[in-house]
This record gives sequence, structure tokens and C-alpha cells, in this order.
Amino acid sequence: MTREDLYGESDNPAESTLKLDRREFLKLTGGGILILFSLGEFSTLEAQRREYPTDFNAYLLIGEDGRISCFTGKIEMGQGVITSLAQMAAEELCVPLDSVKMVMGDTELCPWDGGTHGSLTTRFFGPPLRAASAKAREVLLELASAQMKVPPEQLVTENGKIFERGKPGKALTYAQLAKGQKITRELEREAVQKVAAEFKVIGVPTIRTDAREKVTGQARFAGDIRYPGLLYAKILRPPAHRAQLKSADTSAAEKMAGVTVVRQDDLIACLHLDPEMAEKALQTVRADFEIPQETVDDKNIFDHLLKVAQEGNPADEKGSLETGEKQASRLFEAKYLNSYVAHSPIEPHTATAEFKDGKVEVWASTQSPFGIKESIANALNLPSEKVHVRTPFVGGGFGGKSRNTQAEEAARLSMITGKPVQVAWTRAEEFFYDTFRPAAVVLIKSGIDDQGRIVLWDYKVYFAGSRGASHTYDIPNNRITVFGSGWGGAAGTHPFATGAWRAPGANTNVFSRESQIDMMAAKAGIDPLEFRLKNMKDDRMLGVLRAAADKFGWKPAVSPSGRGFGISCGVDSGTYVASIAEVAVDKNSGHVQVKRVVCAQDMGLVINPEGAKIQMEGCITMGLGYALTEEIHFKGGKIFDANYDSYAIPRFSWLPEIETVLIEAKNSPAQGGGEPAIINMGAVVANAIFDASGARLYQLPMTPDRIKAALKA
Repeated sequence: MTREDLYGESDNPAESTLKLDRREFLKLTGGGILILFSLGEFSTLEAQRREYPTDFNAYLLIGEDGRISCFTGKIEMGQGVITSLAQMAAEELCVPLDSVKMVMGDTELCPWDGGTHGSLTTRFFGPPLRAASAKAREVLLELASAQMKVPPEQLVTENGKIFERGKPGKALTYAQLAKGQKITRELEREAVQKVAAEFKVIGVPTIRTDAREKVTGQARFAGDIRYPGLLYAKILRPPAHRAQLKSADTSAAEKMAGVTVVRQDDLIACLHLDPEMAEKALQTVRADFEIPQETVDDKNIFDHLLKVAQEGNPADEKGSLETGEKQASRLFEAKYLNSYVAHSPIEPHTATAEFKDGKVEVWASTQSPFGIKESIANALNLPSEKVHVRTPFVGGGFGGKSRNTQAEEAARLSMITGKPVQVAWTRAEEFFYDTFRPAAVVLIKSGIDDQGRIVLWDYKVYFAGSRGASHTYDIPNNRITVFGSGWGGAAGTHPFATGAWRAPGANTNVFSRESQIDMMAAKAGIDPLEFRLKNMKDDRMLGVLRAAADKFGWKPAVSPSGRGFGISCGVDSGTYVASIAEVAVDKNSGHVQVKRVVCAQDMGLVINPEGAKIQMEGCITMGLGYALTEEIHFKGGKIFDANYDSYAIPRFSWLPEIETVLIEAKNSPAQGGGEPAIINMGAVVANAIFDASGARLYQLPMTPDRIKAALKA
């Protein structure tokens, strides 16, 4: 059963109804072998969020045609897991990669999942998927053994066929074994998985399986879904967060031909068969809002955060800070600042919904299809089984598509009008309703002794959270204190919603820590690479630092050397990463051109080296934005950035030469690859700017004005 079998043969999936729901799928599969397995014992972090069901949680289907369907609650938003997960299944099943089809993010066909985030897919869904695939191979061997009258241990699996060792001419295909069978097997015990020396698919650089769809425009996103009679909705938005609607006059819109006006509670919308007509109708609505007067803005937000911060929680503590101060021959104190940053995905939040026969079907651009399912059920006061969420390709998320009010809006409007409805946010709405990476403050007091060893580290982080705050340096007197969470926060903390942003918190923490490390190295008169190696015992970090330095051709020098070289290192998602950059600084304009970036990663077993390198390159590119230009301008709940005329994201002309190094560690567990390479970008560019110009930057982004001010200082 292929993806086309599941969703119908139409080019547009919404033109066909789903043939089977999850329960019917199990009952009516007919020929084919279904492998059921539980994720509970494998998924430690996910289990902290919600226990997986005790019944079967995921499955592989070996169809009558021999093709493999793999079902997962994870989604594909550009990170490439549609390929790497299929590689894991193909490896253990001994089939070509193109015979595996991924069915992703469908709440009626796929297992419950807590969402696609935190670079968890490979680390926590991968192991049980490989285990289930190995079990499926074992089941096929048992079936072949019975038919061929040959003991299973004498049989070989290869390219979707099973044959007696030494007799490949007499083979049974998986299709022959599955045909006419109606077998459901539980994963009752761990089957023997392949070891690295046996890999033929895992570890092979592979072009993404969705590449052709993406480059030809055939790939379907939530905004491409069409139902007969689909209405496009444009919704009245407030001018500022926390603004209260006092009155609204919709009479002019109600007189426009073909326009449907909805007014229900806080929801006022104009709908039409043509999205431009819906927008024109919305422009005629006259609304009066009461806007709260607030004084916090993008200039004084950091003072505000320090003022409202409650008591901190120790995240790590060793030795005595008092002892560290006594041992230090030089002390360093600094404050690091980080502005609010938008997610800015290429595809704005979009959802298409149809309420019919007491049930709502929603196609949504989301990182959390099961989260949407529950929120829509609550919003519509429906049993959750009456909500079906499907996730097509997602055009970027970076943590920002974990909150999905657009899907609730589309579902509500469809229920009210009785028509299918699409809600696609404009770029201005995307900026306004974004859950920004929170503004944050980091205070560091550190010290070194006469030998250049770090003896004191007192680290306080406000509202970035603990991710990335820990380090791999060997510091005897160390304390890390976290004030406030990495997002959200008590009322009065942030003037609008904040949330996870690619490697949440780590970008802020690594920028602050690695800038401080660089500062100490410069004051001690020690080469920045040598200083890090001197103060570190962690073998994996030492490995990536040396690998990056070798690739870069690093030559020791004390900063500022005038060369424009910077270095940074950190750990994220179980992956160790080191980066070295070369920049040029125009001291008159403050403009920075990043010329070259070398990035080395130790991420354990690399499922798809090509995909891993692409993710590293994407992280480096995206990281240029938060390092150099990206910040939200606001006053109170008013957001002044509505498009890219004022909010600058990286352009092709910014891109440096990018070189990547993957440390070979085939016998180590696979770690996350979607976020680690971004965490160093703020620090590596800041340290390179210092090396080029002698100017130390303490606030992200490092805009030309801030660079010129630092040069003057």
C-alpha cells in the first residue's frame, strides 16, 4: 500500500477522501504483513512529555507489491528525515531505499507523537524503527523458511528477496511472501540489528527522496490543498498585543457580493471564493481598539527583564566561587544581550479545513499534528476522534510552528459556515503572531590564574533557559544559574508570546560563553584555540576542535591579530560542534562580510552524510541572520516589523565559503543534526570581528551601528 493508495490517485489529496481510517486500516489491510511496535521503552525524553499508548504505537506495512510503508507522527519540514528514516528502515529490511514510502503526520494513520522538535526524530524514533524493521526481516525469514523448507539461519535477505545461501536463483520476493497473507506481528523481543560493518544504506550519502517534488513544484503544502467551494478567510487583527476590541462595523463587507462575514466572540472574518476579494472586504471593516499604554520597548527590554526576574535555579555547581576568586590572578565581568528574533519561515502558518458530518478534517502546516488535534477538539468542543489532522510538507518551522492558531481559526470558520475554509497568514500576520525567540541577558564573572587556566566561572542567564549553558571546560569552581525559562514566562515578563527557536537558548548561551572564553584568551595573551585546548579534557570536544582547525588551516596567534579569525564550540542535541570563521570588517561602515566558515561535528552514527552536511550548511546560513541583523523592533505590544524591508534575513550575497567535517563514529548512537551547527554562529562571528578589529561585541545582532560604536569604545 503506497502513499497514493492511502490518499487516493488524485494529484491533490483533498480531492479524494481518505480510504481508511486507522482502525479500518488494521481490519481491512488484507494481503500484507503488518509489524507493530511500542515506542515506550525507547523514548525517554518524549515520555517525559506524555506516555505513549500501551497498545501498538507505530507500524511498518509490507504490502502485496513488496513495497514498505513506514508510518510516523514526525513531519518533514525541510530537515530531511523523510529520507533518513526511510534509510533506517531500508537498511534493516534489506531493500532498496526507493521501495520505502514514508507516511508522516497523519493523526489517523500514524502513531501518537509529541511533535517534531529538539532534533529528537533520529535519536528517539530511529532506534525503535530500526528494531521494528529488523523484526520485520525476521518475520519474513520465518515465512520464507516455512515455504522453502529451509531453516531460517540458512536464508539470506537481499534487495527485497530471500534465498538459500549460495542459491540466489531460487528466491522468494517480499511481495510473494506478503501476498494473500493477513499477518499482524508484535515486536515482542529485540531482533538482531545490523552492525556498522554490514551497512549498505545507512551512512551512504543520499540525495533527498523529496528533492524532485520540491524542485519541480509538485510538493504539496497546506496552502495547496483545494476542496470544492473552498472559501478563503481574512481575519480582523488587533493593532497591538493585548489590544481590546471596543466596536466593529462590518456592514460594508456584508453588502459585497459573494462575501461571507463571520462574527463570533473574538473572531471577525471575511470569506470569499477569491482571497483578494476577501482581503478587500476586510479592508472595509471599521474597528476601534483600546490599546494599553506600555513603556517597555526594544531599547529598555533588558533592564526590564533583570527587574522582573525571580529567584534563579542552579543548573550546575562545582567547587567554591570564593575559592575561585582567590585563585584568580585576573577577573573578568561582562553582560551579554540578545534581542527578540522571529522564526520567519518561508511558508507562513497555513491551514485548510473542512467540517462535514460532525467531523473536521484539517490540513495544517505544523510541527505538532497531534497537538493541533487536541487544540481543535477543545476549540470546537468535539471529541478528539472527530478531528483528523493531516500534515503535508511543511515549509520551515524552526520551533515556530508548534503553536498553530491558524488551524483552530480555519476549523472554527468551517464549522460556522459549513464550507471548507483556508486560513493563510500574511507575512505581517506571521511576524505579529510569531512566538519570538525571547530577549535575554547573560551575566558572567570569570577568572584565570597565572598559567592561563580558568579557575572561576559564575554564569547567570536570564530568560534564555539552560540549553547550551553547560560547557565542556575543566573549571574547578563553577556555578550556572538560570533565571526564568527559555520561553513563555510569568505575566509581565515579555510583551508578547515567545517560544522555541532553532536550538532554543543555545544560541544565546554559546554566544555569551564563547565570547567570554575568547576575551580571557586575549587578555592572557594565548591563542584562542590553544586556550580552549588547554582548559578542556573532553575527548569529543577536543576531537571536533582539532578537526575544524586542521580543515581551516589554523595558525596560532593572539587576538586581535588583524586576520579576522574566530572560533567557537558547543554541544547540542547530543552532537559536539566546533566552528571557525574568517570575516572582513569595514571599519567605516561597520559592515561585516563572513568570508569562510569551517564546521566540524561529532554526531555519532551519521545516517545520511549528505543530509547532515545540508543541515549544517543551512544552520550556518540561518545563523548569519541572528548574528548580524535579525531583531524585532517594538513598543509594548506593537510590532514594527511586518516584512523584510525592516527585518533582514540572510541573502545569497552574504554567504561565505562553507566547509563541513563529519567525525566518523559509526559505532556510536546517532545524535541530532538539525540544530547544532547554528549554536556557534553568534560567537564565532563575534570573535572573528574582535580578531579583525579589536572591537568586542556584547549584543546580538551585531549591526553596523553597534560595530561602529564598539570600534569607537
